[in-house]
Amino acid sequence: MTSTSFRKNLGLIATYALWIILTVITLLPIYWLFAISARSRVELFDVGNFIQTTFYAPNYLEPLTDPVFQRYLINSLIVATSNALLVSVLAVLATYALSRWKLAGSNNIFFWLITNRMAPPAAFALPMFLLFTRVFRIGQWTMFDTRIGLILVYCVFNLPFAVWLMKGIMDGIPIELDEAARVDGANRWTVLVRVILPLTAPGLAITFILSWIFAWNEYLFAASLTSVNARTITTGLAGYISVTGTEWGQMAAVAMIATLPALIFLIFIQRYIVMGLTFGAVKE
Repeated sequence: MTSTSFRKNLGLIATYALWIILTVITLLPIYWLFAISARSRVELFDVGNFIQTTFYAPNYLEPLTDPVFQRYLINSLIVATSNALLVSVLAVLATYALSRWKLAGSNNIFFWLITNRMAPPAAFALPMFLLFTRVFRIGQWTMFDTRIGLILVYCVFNLPFAVWLMKGIMDGIPIELDEAARVDGANRWTVLVRVILPLTAPGLAITFILSWIFAWNEYLFAASLTSVNARTITTGLAGYISVTGTEWGQMAAVAMIATLPALIFLIFIQRYIVMGLTFGAVKE
């Protein structure tokens, strides 16, 4: 074996070793979360037992059979899915109008949209609470502790990100396609439906996925703008901490359950993620 091939093999081994180490570091918290969720209260105090060989089913069965937890889970599914659908539709329409029609001041509008993501979410918590409890009021009804309230709040933060993501994707489509369709007699709506949407499908998929995950994982506004009826699964985790102690096993089990929908989502449409993130990255 020559010195060149030896260095090449050594570099390959080092690369694989580095990736293995990074994979272990990434998966270790997930494994430890599962290990905690699979242990009884007695086993949790066995700090020397790193390898999990048992499974304590009540940690999963009790939350799943609890009507309160079921309501939290349904709320999360409804809020995240509705928000992702609304954000995807609005992002496509807004980006198509601002990017393809070349409206006056469109660049300033794009910049203004992204400024909504610059401030920390905590800065909006108190103003949003006052809006929901005092301003958006019809008689005794307010938007506080409602699913529609959470959906609209998440749109405020997810829509700018979605618009900028769709802008990069839509800018990668040659404008000549629009012009050719217009010459054939298509109006702007037909161009959007027949030309733009099929070409931006991978990007639209990644926009929907990321918006869904952001809404599913959000905690701050779900905790401050809800109390009982619209609570989500992320806020439900705090319910396992009380003055009498913390149900670590059930909390970890609920956390594992909360990660499953997003994980399943990503497994089935992971190819669209790669396509969407690289769409328009290279232009002729």
